[in-house]
Amino acid sequence: MPENTITTPLAPMELDDVADAFAYIRAWQADDIDTACAVADVTGPELHRMLLDVAARVIIPVTAADDHDGEPCAHSFLAAALGRLLLEMLCDGVCLNSLPGAADTITRFTGNILTDDHGDVAGVLRQLEAAGMRQAMEAHSAHRTTV
Repeated sequence: MPENTITTPLAPMELDDVADAFAYIRAWQADDIDTACAVADVTGPELHRMLLDVAARVIIPVTAADDHDGEPCAHSFLAAALGRLLLEMLCDGVCLNSLPGAADTITRFTGNILTDDHGDVAGVLRQLEAAGMRQAMEAHSAHRTTV
């Protein structure tokens, strides 16, 4: 079987990267443009890479469906939901290669896929951030014990 992010987990992000990326995402989701711009100014061009790292960690585990010989399975709804999300983004003219575009992708995916009826997006983002921080702290601790 070829290696992919299902069989090979993504490397943990750095603690500061998780904090900065989610600070930007939460600010953007809350329409707090001043805070989002302040985070972007402090973080610099690396913020785009951080947002793409977060997007991978949010989207890949959710969209990874088992192959059931081409037959629809319990996860089949994901393909339709992702299609709706991409169409929505195309209609809104969102550029995925921009900071706001990446933050929009993460918040819309969270709202469309990870919450019921566009529920508590901010709450789910906080949970995702906490999971990223735990993973980064565990990786940092493991690295320190091996050095």
